Amino acid sequence: MFGNNYGRDERENSSPINEGDEYDVKIEDLGRDGDGIARVEGFVVFVSGAKVGDEVKIRINSVRRNFGFADIVE
Repeated sequence: MFGNNYGRDERENSSPINEGDEYDVKIEDLGRDGDGIARVEGFVVFVSGAKVGDEVKIRINSVRRNFGFADIVE
């Protein structure tokens, strides 16, 4: 009932990425669902439709505490 939101707010703001940001990245690995995995300042980003070795421009569409999701910008 008397939850502490301090830690929650701090974690949400610790990500080096934000929704809508765009980056040029290289896909380093594949996730278990087949999404490409890139890193932005060490932060894991899952990229839909990307393959290992691809060098692509991405747009962040969702950010979680420990990772994010992005789509390739056409």
